[in-house]
Amino acid sequence: MSDFAAGFVPGRELSRAFYHQVVAPLAGAVPHGAALIGPGSEVLAFDTERSTDHDWGPRVLIFTDPAAARPLADRIAAHLPDRFGGYPTAFGSDRHPLHHGVQVTDLASFARAHLGFDPRGQITTADWLGASWQRLAEFTSGEVFHDGLGELAPARAALRWYPVPLWRYVLACQWRRIGQVEAFPGRCGEVGDDLGSRLVTARIAEDVMKLCLLMRRRYPPYTKWLGSAFARLPGSAEIGEALAGALGGRTWRDRERHLCRAYERLAALHNRLALTEPLDPAVRPFHDRPFQVIGADRFADALLAAAGPVPGARSPAGSVDQVSDAVEVLTDATRSRAVTRALHPAR
Repeated sequence: MSDFAAGFVPGRELSRAFYHQVVAPLAGAVPHGAALIGPGSEVLAFDTERSTDHDWGPRVLIFTDPAAARPLADRIAAHLPDRFGGYPTAFGSDRHPLHHGVQVTDLASFARAHLGFDPRGQITTADWLGASWQRLAEFTSGEVFHDGLGELAPARAALRWYPVPLWRYVLACQWRRIGQVEAFPGRCGEVGDDLGSRLVTARIAEDVMKLCLLMRRRYPPYTKWLGSAFARLPGSAEIGEALAGALGGRTWRDRERHLCRAYERLAALHNRLALTEPLDPAVRPFHDRPFQVIGADRFADALLAAAGPVPGARSPAGSVDQVSDAVEVLTDATRSRAVTRALHPAR
């Protein structure tokens, strides 16, 4: 058994050793795949010592034939040690009763519960838009320890990123979100609503961060980890500094100045992607009003024109993350798909 040095052990490292030293021998000759994917901060490598205070420990997902799942699960449960690497192998929280960290299932069942569809088949536009970015990140991140059935690698590869026309569409919808409010930090400030100006600035900063991640082919994680994921992006420092300046601005003009710095760097990144013809990256007045904006709708319109008709995308609202931040929607595949079905009804 691994004897990890005293101190925090990242979940990926712990679970990798747990699989190879404990779970794999118990699985024996049963054909299976093994991975650490799905929910959990350790899957996205954001776990810290704080993570260990609830529902955390050595975990492995075992994927096998449905007929073999129950006997294998019973065998593993009967022979797991009480502790591994200094951590208990059974853990829980207020929301999850005490349980051990080995789940045995088949890939189709796991994918349908987690995403709402099986990625080994045809992936439709409704599938893409109805799966939250967090769920897509959880499925494609983490680590595969063993792929004995040859299923995990192609399933994860299929969801690594959007098809290019759909990528353009999702980027367009994110630009559109910025365009809807980019003049409001100034407009709120002009009428003396400093709190409102700060609030809109924060919303724009969040949308800019998500747009940066989407441009770099990264699924934006949920709120707790958004800043951490953004900070890990190569080349994000200047935009991050500009957004921090905007959030700390004392007046609406300070906020606008910093946002404009972020906008122009964002526009330059858009042009480097070459998903549309180059667009002028300079900020400009908002019509005849004294507010400086990037004119985000220019980028949205260019991306939609370059994407052409995207089968199944009937609304300019985009994916489920672009229309809702409700946890009850984004963490439930049935609900998230229902939202996007309403926005993109089949013809």
